[in-house]
Amino acid sequence: MSMPTGLEGYDLIGDVHGCGRTLAALLDKLGYAEVHGVYRHPRRRVIFLGDLIDRGPSIRLAVSIARRMVDAGEAHIVMGNHEVNAIVSAERAPGSPPSRIMRRTHEQFRDHPREWRETLAWFRELPLCLELDGLRVVHACWDESLIDAFRRRCPNGRIDAAFLAEASVRGSFEHRVLDVLTRGVQLALPDGMTIRSANGVDRRAFRTHFWCERPHTYGDVVFQPDSLPDVLEGRVLDAAERERLVWYPEEAPPLFVGHYWCRGVPAVVRDNIACLDYSAIDAGRLVAYRWSGETSLTADRFVWTRVEPQTIAAGGA
Repeated sequence: MSMPTGLEGYDLIGDVHGCGRTLAALLDKLGYAEVHGVYRHPRRRVIFLGDLIDRGPSIRLAVSIARRMVDAGEAHIVMGNHEVNAIVSAERAPGSPPSRIMRRTHEQFRDHPREWRETLAWFRELPLCLELDGLRVVHACWDESLIDAFRRRCPNGRIDAAFLAEASVRGSFEHRVLDVLTRGVQLALPDGMTIRSANGVDRRAFRTHFWCERPHTYGDVVFQPDSLPDVLEGRVLDAAERERLVWYPEEAPPLFVGHYWCRGVPAVVRDNIACLDYSAIDAGRLVAYRWSGETSLTADRFVWTRVEPQTIAAGGA
């Protein structure tokens, strides 16, 4: 796939979640240099996969690095579900106490209200999906038919205030776009069951992936760090559940997503799909993929920086 003149490729970076110092270290490892406050590379550009905020110790730094790069034309970015949460929270309940997830973001911006207002305004301008130079990027799930319909309404991939208002209506087209593209497809657990996640949260649904063409059971599609109880792994999907699932074809362009809190050593999930969220804030890895036009993704193009537990505890990530 040919690139614009002088461009060698893109470095796609997964969910940063407030690990601003780790992001700076990763950019340095990738060969970017900070020039006049902006990280630049002579032959490459960054694409951020969303979820810059929440959880981490240096959230303002993470936002600043990404925003400066995007504004200078050195990077692209898509909106993640945490940016959506921030926008929705500010629109619907200004001044209300932050949620558990957003607590650290509000703490770190508390003494910088103007900066937070400007950050929210920037979040509102972010596209939900990108397709450029032979690759595709979305935070959680690329649903072809849904994205096609969305682009007919919003050709630049950006939502407006009216779209956001309609998205508050569960079951609306706008709600489905925001939900699927930034959160993926979740299936409810049966009979009021709950799963206690590793971070102590009780969940009544599980995250699914979109690269099994003919799934039969829950175990065929579950994609999250917390495994399903054995009794559910073999549970057969019913017709309504199958109807909700998404399939990304093997012949489609390379797709990069974040969101799913993978573990272990980074690996492609299929030749044309890579997830770059490796639980950075949870003593994991902040991961990038160095894409240079290939249609078949390979594990040797992953680059990452470790986030150590003591670094997070000390507020130095």
